[in-house]
Amino acid sequence: MDFIKSLGKNLIIFDGAMGTMLQEEGLSINESPADWCITNPDKVLSVHKKYLEAGVDVIITNTFGANPHRVGENYEKIVSKGVEIARQAVKENKCGLVALDIGPCGGLIKPMGDLEFDYVYECFKKVVEKGKGADLIIIETMTDLYELKAAILAAKENSNLPVVASFTVDLNGKLLNGADLETAATVIESLGADVIGLNCGFGPEELNKMLRLLKTFTNLPILVMPNAGLPVIINGKAKYLMTDIEFADNIKSIVNDGAYLVGGCCGSNPLHMKKVVETCKDLPLEKRDKKVFSRVSSYAKTVNFDKTIIIGERINPTGRKLMKEALRNLDYNFLLDEAIAQQEEGAHILDVNVGLADIDEEKVLQEAISNIQAVTALPLQIDTSNAAALEKALRIYNGKPLINSVNGKQSSMDLVLPLVSKYGAMVVCLTLDEKGI
Repeated sequence: MDFIKSLGKNLIIFDGAMGTMLQEEGLSINESPADWCITNPDKVLSVHKKYLEAGVDVIITNTFGANPHRVGENYEKIVSKGVEIARQAVKENKCGLVALDIGPCGGLIKPMGDLEFDYVYECFKKVVEKGKGADLIIIETMTDLYELKAAILAAKENSNLPVVASFTVDLNGKLLNGADLETAATVIESLGADVIGLNCGFGPEELNKMLRLLKTFTNLPILVMPNAGLPVIINGKAKYLMTDIEFADNIKSIVNDGAYLVGGCCGSNPLHMKKVVETCKDLPLEKRDKKVFSRVSSYAKTVNFDKTIIIGERINPTGRKLMKEALRNLDYNFLLDEAIAQQEEGAHILDVNVGLADIDEEKVLQEAISNIQAVTALPLQIDTSNAAALEKALRIYNGKPLINSVNGKQSSMDLVLPLVSKYGAMVVCLTLDEKGI
């Protein structure tokens, strides 16, 4: 099966849970399921084979959480072995695709946590590099869009594999950092993921509600991987009691409501997925008209260009003596006061320009953006003619930014538009070229 060519044409079915399956085999609550790639590879192989025998199209490697931040250098053995085991299962069953599983790194990026964006990117990059042999990459159970951005960039810059980006929300449909479904869709789509997904957290009924809203915000194929209901505690252990028939009937509703890919998360097992295959495999997929979105976002707020938009332009040293002094002294509090004042006056987007001849614009622009995003959820317009500063700013920006600006001169387009494409930004275009206005 060609994963990309199958998107939107046929229902693609992923496997179910690995962790809860291994718990039935003796995995303790203090052990990481991924460790069993090394200590109990035969049992991991057995789970993969059971899912393939159930008829699923894609099995997910047992590598969730296996990254340098969580497990140190041991990630190399776990990831390599995890892919090897999954490939063996596919070979023995003569069917199926292997998805390299990438979960959260185990910490939060500044300013919410203490990790640097580049460090988290490098963690995911190393996993991608060690995961060679997979057919696609699934980034899943993410609760922070910033971390998800780091993972998507790592996947796209260090492999040619299709990328599935899946996240987990609360009952209000929001991620940990406050992003709603529209903002998540805006960022994920802008970064060039091939599939957007919802997984874990809830059973199929709750995720189906999220699906119906999510599909109004994106053109991407949507994956839904719910838990087998909500767990109940029996004899001190969490148990998932949803039957295979109930689970499959709910997945059928999810497909009818617009999912192009489905699977199971916590508590689901090969019996659940076999019933899903029997019930849903030949269901027709919903036809979705392509929508045109003109929008930018921060980490938590999306602004659509469907009305008059006010862009605050006071974070700019041109003709402003105090702003120049603040930038030279790296007095970011001055910039923050301007950002907050403009937000209070009703700005929808804030322009950030730190262009002075006698400062390190690459460094100052990154620091200015990071500091401003720590105090306001308004999207930012990155305003610079310095290409190196622009790329570094786009890379660490938390959201989908607006770039100011590009014009019709070939030199300008060659400089700016590749960055627009790579980082999924919107851009202010000046009607000016080599011949004038």
